[in-house]
Amino acid sequence: MQDSYILALDQGTTSSRSILFDQQGAIVSIAQKEFKQHYPQPGWVEHDAHEIWETQLGTMFEVIAKGRIQPKQIAAIGITNQRETTVIWDKESGEPIAPAIVWQDRRTAATCDTLRAAGHAPMLQEKTGLILDAYFSATKIKWLLDHTPGAREKAAKGQLAFGTMDCWLIWKLSNGKVHATDVTNASRTMLYNIHTLQWDQELLTLFDIPHSLLPMVVPSSGVIGDCQVIPGHTIPIGGVAGDQQAALFGQLCIDPGMVKNTYGTGCFMLMNTGEKAISSTNNLLTTIAWQLDGKTEYALEGSVFIGGAVVQWLRDQLKVIHSAPDIEKLASSVPDSQGVYMVPAFAGLGAPYWNAYARGTIFGLTRGSNQAHIARAALDSIAYQSADLLSAMQSDARIPIQELRVDGGATVNDLLMQFQSDLLDCKVVRPVITETTALGAAYLAGLAVGYWTSKEQLRSLWKSNRLFTPQIDAAKRQELTNGWKRAVKASIAWATNQ
Repeated sequence: MQDSYILALDQGTTSSRSILFDQQGAIVSIAQKEFKQHYPQPGWVEHDAHEIWETQLGTMFEVIAKGRIQPKQIAAIGITNQRETTVIWDKESGEPIAPAIVWQDRRTAATCDTLRAAGHAPMLQEKTGLILDAYFSATKIKWLLDHTPGAREKAAKGQLAFGTMDCWLIWKLSNGKVHATDVTNASRTMLYNIHTLQWDQELLTLFDIPHSLLPMVVPSSGVIGDCQVIPGHTIPIGGVAGDQQAALFGQLCIDPGMVKNTYGTGCFMLMNTGEKAISSTNNLLTTIAWQLDGKTEYALEGSVFIGGAVVQWLRDQLKVIHSAPDIEKLASSVPDSQGVYMVPAFAGLGAPYWNAYARGTIFGLTRGSNQAHIARAALDSIAYQSADLLSAMQSDARIPIQELRVDGGATVNDLLMQFQSDLLDCKVVRPVITETTALGAAYLAGLAVGYWTSKEQLRSLWKSNRLFTPQIDAAKRQELTNGWKRAVKASIAWATNQ
């Protein structure tokens, strides 16, 4: 195994990446290609599934060339992906019937309102662990079947296939031989019963979705099929997990009570709850963490829709910074936000509020407020939203959190990480390798083929880069948190009184 590697495909919301890892879990080479975001109407977000495949395939060849290795040196492929994003394609031609509907898309919010009014939300939460929301795949599938000419007829004849992005990649990598998804991605569709571990007929009937559309569900670690698109060599596809579950595994949060937060476009916090599915009373999601060695483990999850994306907004829309890293310098030029609070509800509010109609707002402006205060408030908003999640999690799991393991692009921002530790009153730990999403997929694939032998071996590979500890007192923490809660209330009130 010495000169062999694991290839992780990290299919994200804005780019496709491929990363080669060695046996120490170190990055050998990395390749990334962005793809176009389509916004055909307000609240709609679409991707071209062909473009996603082309960018993913392009990065695979690029990362092999950059790493100066031969395809035969790749022991296995692991896949991780943006979750919930929905594509339906024709099984015979392999052509998508319409653009993919992205997880951020809100077009089915009214459908969710109707289902909620009809009293279906408690049953949905009980079976799937999810809150009834447009975020998940079920209403997206229904919308595509209802609004694409001929789709219902083709689906009834078993001619169509649904998949999240992992499933689409597996189909393409295997040249159409394997139509499969793993349990973590299935658990995000709002059609999969996380207790019986099966597609649920009552849910399929509720959303009017034929069973023939659905992929086979497989464990997160185990050989699913072979990649047949690299000339001269087939490579086993050994692991699949949705991006946040993959990051939880990549952070080696493999014991109950361990928590990670990923700071990407959105923020996603997960707590490992072991083999127990804890039902949330605080509007968090109960989700499958992974299925490994015949065991299914669960997690509590909270989602922030706009995390790092608030920095992109400052850069692209307000033009107060030239590049994302500039925000730390600008925000650090003032001691604090001077009472300015930003609630970046550009796509509604996620957990624990789940308000699809809230919109972005800035409060507390005075004549003295300037770009730096707004930049500081924007950064702070990422930490405040994450603190809301951790507080809800501690309440549900009744486990006090000792440390938060962090990853994702925004974790390079020391100012944000310090403020996060201050707000949470706990240690925030940034690992040496922050590409934990891809690393988790690599670990799952490597375990499937014996590249790594156990979770214990993996645990020894995790290393801390920097530890942040709280620097403010309880009174200051409470004052800051109270201000944030007022701002969120005001933002929701704005949405309510339309």
